[in-house]
Amino acid sequence: MGLDIRIPLGLIFLITGGLIFLYGLFTRGSPIYERSLGIDVNLIWGAVMLLFGAIMFFVGRRQRWQDDPVTPRPWERDDTRPRH
Repeated sequence: MGLDIRIPLGLIFLITGGLIFLYGLFTRGSPIYERSLGIDVNLIWGAVMLLFGAIMFFVGRRQRWQDDPVTPRPWERDDTRPRH
């Protein structure tokens, strides 16, 4: 079956992590971080979520190429044969 949970899960973490990372980037030095001892937790955890999402997404995409014997990987395509 072609359902791999890593691809949508990776996209969710990429989008959410990107938003949190951008929020942390734009609010650096803001007084909202006084309660967290001056640590920009939005920036740090946004970057962690971005990294995790990217790993999940690209591993899911790579696994899908490896499991499909009919469709060749993009870098192994023979451009001389007609595509259908």
